[in-house]
Amino acid sequence: MKRDEAIEFLKYGDYKDIVYYINIINEKFEREYITYSKNVFIPLSKWCRNRCGYCIFREDIPHLMKPSEVKEILLKGDKLGCREALFTFGEKVDENKEIKKVLNSLGYNNVLEYLYDLEQWCLSNTSLLPHTNCGLLSYDEMKMLREVNASMGLMLENVSERLMKTVAHKNSPGKDPKKRIEMIENAGKLKIPFTTGLLIGIGETEEEIVDSLLKIKELHDKYGHIQEVIIQNFKPKKGTPMENYKEPSPIKMLKVIIVARLILDNTSIQIPPNLNRETGQLFLLAGVDDWGGVSPITKDYVNPEAEWPEIKKLREMTEELGLKLKMRLPVYDKYISEKWLSERVYKKIVGEYGNKKLS
Repeated sequence: MKRDEAIEFLKYGDYKDIVYYINIINEKFEREYITYSKNVFIPLSKWCRNRCGYCIFREDIPHLMKPSEVKEILLKGDKLGCREALFTFGEKVDENKEIKKVLNSLGYNNVLEYLYDLEQWCLSNTSLLPHTNCGLLSYDEMKMLREVNASMGLMLENVSERLMKTVAHKNSPGKDPKKRIEMIENAGKLKIPFTTGLLIGIGETEEEIVDSLLKIKELHDKYGHIQEVIIQNFKPKKGTPMENYKEPSPIKMLKVIIVARLILDNTSIQIPPNLNRETGQLFLLAGVDDWGGVSPITKDYVNPEAEWPEIKKLREMTEELGLKLKMRLPVYDKYISEKWLSERVYKKIVGEYGNKKLS
């Protein structure tokens, strides 16, 4: 789908256009399975230098999870068959003096040294595979974390620099699209299987949505590393500057997903199932092929009001459309090779799973 065509469709496309493109998608993209990742969500710290207008993840309290707390969650998740350990924390938590003091008391100079050791412990003592999403990282920082991560991620959200002057991002230096694009590109140079995505409904235009998808496609065409793209709908949160903003309608989301599917070819398209309980099946019709991470023990700390659906419910939603639900690792099958993974992570996956079926 070309840029002008995509913009025209997002602005003026009606039900006939939607049906037309859905038919094209389902003729072009054969799917048997809809995948998901069974995970544990580990928010090492909720302090963050960014103050996004829609976020309730961030806390002023400079708390850092203890090693024992993290290990307890990992071991619980392991017993319940989880295979992804999602490590996240606010961006640049080292800038907080209190957190720095706690890190020093634990024997670390910075949070990434601490993270590395926790992920190393995870690999050595559980069947879970680490996936890190903690905001902006430098090339060298990602190179270090690549050794103990099966995949990594950073939401692009949008390429619009205009949004940096709006309520959404005016107090969030880490949401600078140039810096985010640079990190996503560095992940490609380092051959890190990567997750990114768009946040829909924070004041962006149709042109900016399309340009964001085209930028992701450009980066993937160059490096081949973007394994999935999340199309996430903004949800207003009480107590935030954007609490009275409207969330995107189901039709708006459907149209964005259609455009994403047609621009991004065979890159997986993911929607968060806890944010789309009533509309998720509708989006499967438009080419979504992944439900993302779902946890049996930890909540979605970014959207704590939205509980994860049970795997049984996801299976019912998937099978009603004649598709099958399939559990996956945090790294997609096509990236499980020595080219895309560190020697340690690759050997862990081959030794732990081989050709075993996940369930």
